[in-house]
Amino acid sequence: MTAQTVFQYFPNLSDTQKARFEALAALYHDWNAKINVVSRKDIDELYLRHVLHSLGIAKVLRFEPGASVLDVGTGGGFPGIPLAILFPQTHFTLVDAIGKKIRVVEEVIAGLGLENAEARQIRVEQLHEQFDFIVSRAVAAMPTFVRWTEGKIKSKSVHSVPNGILYLKGGDLSEELSGFPQAEVTELSRYFKEPFFETKKVVYLPQASQ
Repeated sequence: MTAQTVFQYFPNLSDTQKARFEALAALYHDWNAKINVVSRKDIDELYLRHVLHSLGIAKVLRFEPGASVLDVGTGGGFPGIPLAILFPQTHFTLVDAIGKKIRVVEEVIAGLGLENAEARQIRVEQLHEQFDFIVSRAVAAMPTFVRWTEGKIKSKSVHSVPNGILYLKGGDLSEELSGFPQAEVTELSRYFKEPFFETKKVVYLPQASQ
């Protein structure tokens, strides 16, 4: 699959945004050959399994200009980098404890010329800043993730909904979310037709329910 997979679902992209999405394939293939951050199977499905999946968050919420978003356990830069391309006026901080992953993320950010994204090798518990939203792709069960990110979300919201967590998850979440009655689950199959998304979801957990 190519960047056209993204363009069909996000038709109003600028030329700069399109060019950046198109550049992702070469950047990741190049860096993945040096430092393996995306599985061999997934690298050929980069736009489907990583880029479009990351952008599922944008189907749930559009980040406002000037907002700050933290990507926890970013790995190879997902969902942070695709979201930073889509929302150029929102600032993204991508963190991971593993140095080689952050090196790749830094190189991809530089290669794209993204001025609204930064990568840091740090555990989220060691961060002292606060953010409007925290995003991630299934790095831990929700109770653990909420514990890790406690105190990292700003209380005042500049969005139409309260600040909180936007978490990409899959499968049956009923048990995992049983302690979070205010969690809202959006099925990504509502927006993306590919079979990959049949079990994929975005969980929105407003700050008030943490």
